[in-house]
Amino acid sequence: MSKRQKAPATYEMKLAQLQELREATGRTKREAERKQHDRGRLSARERIEKLLDPGSFQELDTFTRHRTHDFEMQRKRPWGDAVVTGHGTVDGRRVCVFSQDFSVFGGSLGEVMSEKICKVMDLAAKIGCPIVGIDDSGGARIQEGVVSLGGYGEVFMRNVNCSGVIPQISLVMGPCAGGAVYSPAITDFVFMVKGSSHMFITGPEVIRTVTGEDVAFEELGGADTHGSRSGVAQFACEDEEACLQDARYLLSFLPSNNLEPTPRALPTDDPQRMEAELDEIVPANPNKPYDVRLPVRMIVDDGEFYEVHEDFATNIVCGFARLDGHAVGIVANQPASKAGALDIDASVKGARFVRTCDAFNVPLVVFCDVPGFLPGVAQEWDGIIRHGAKLLYAFAEATVPKITIVTRKAYGGAYVVMASKHIGADLNLAWPTAEVAVMGPEGAVNIIYRRDIAGSPTPEERRERLMDDYRARFANPYSAAERGYVDDVIVPHETRPKLIAALATLQTKRVERPKRKHGNIPL
Repeated sequence: MSKRQKAPATYEMKLAQLQELREATGRTKREAERKQHDRGRLSARERIEKLLDPGSFQELDTFTRHRTHDFEMQRKRPWGDAVVTGHGTVDGRRVCVFSQDFSVFGGSLGEVMSEKICKVMDLAAKIGCPIVGIDDSGGARIQEGVVSLGGYGEVFMRNVNCSGVIPQISLVMGPCAGGAVYSPAITDFVFMVKGSSHMFITGPEVIRTVTGEDVAFEELGGADTHGSRSGVAQFACEDEEACLQDARYLLSFLPSNNLEPTPRALPTDDPQRMEAELDEIVPANPNKPYDVRLPVRMIVDDGEFYEVHEDFATNIVCGFARLDGHAVGIVANQPASKAGALDIDASVKGARFVRTCDAFNVPLVVFCDVPGFLPGVAQEWDGIIRHGAKLLYAFAEATVPKITIVTRKAYGGAYVVMASKHIGADLNLAWPTAEVAVMGPEGAVNIIYRRDIAGSPTPEERRERLMDDYRARFANPYSAAERGYVDDVIVPHETRPKLIAALATLQTKRVERPKRKHGNIPL
């Protein structure tokens, strides 16, 4: 029989071998699903499939297996090891993804698992698309020793190299402990799931042994803790389904990479729409609080505002919205929390968000109502000077279009920091309720007229008259407008069309910076 006649039989054998391997990986997949479902969680592949557009997932490295023989590890070599990797689409746009599989060795990271993650990250960087990592791991694979630690280092290096180049999103859907936490920490956004996600450097047992502190998993490193106290997680979701859908929504505001513009949604809201209610949204009493999210929602498209770090540093509000279909980043002082004063956490939160928007070409819209930096010994000793400088640095460094609306208070150094004209804002608008001054009327009068008030027969009446005079002369937007620090004073209901027109004008903005390796932000 000729070689030509034997070929089909050989080919059939190879097809049969492939089919056999596929069946083996299928059994691994079903076993993983069973184990995760028993825990009340989705499997690694199910998470990917719910994140991506239906039927779009293309898996990579299905047939990889670990190479370890120590501790009789050769007896168990599951296909694909403890991570599922590949790519697909979200709303038709390419996204690379890896999903750690807790059902295989507790999702622990070894050499092969690291290689798979690094490979898909390299692919994302090469083609210029976002990388989404789904973390569910017990940490380093002890059986592989220092090799597993080296694997983490390889992943961290890629996180750093991709930073500001492609969006990196981490979905923590289980444990993430020890050195493993630093990969999500470097990424742009961290999602956690309430009740099932945990992040910490050292666990409760180690803490109890070393420091004597008794703390539960959820209290130490749960979603609520990192979403409200530490600020490690930008989003704390109710369940896995919500987490995956929220990640899809976040991606709709971000470009695929730093060289592309943000994606534009088909606008359904009239760009000329004006809300009369905005004219009365700021209370007549300058000390009365209001929720800044109300005017924000009235101004942006369809009232949709996706808040970032909602429960952390609530005295500043950050998030994504759209104006005439274009994505924008919103940064706003929140008078309903600490009177909107800037403190350490607010400064760090705002700076991080501003730099993320600038890295990915998202224009910034700032609503300024800030009475100053929060006073106090704790703030000073903990470094409010250094941390406040981060927000200043971030706004000054940003080259994306920057538009600021002063709604009420803009006092002292905090006024300068909140994207003022002096640090590079392109357009500064003010409402008639704006007060641009070194400080509020009461503080200013108590300093300037201290002797005059003390010598008056009616000191309280004298103080009130002087405060009224100061308010009329300085606590308004017009002295700043006279000097060009405010480009225009507008009626509040005109804000939406004014912002949309300004953004259209600034689309071609270009900024030349001095040549340097990188700036030195005061970390």
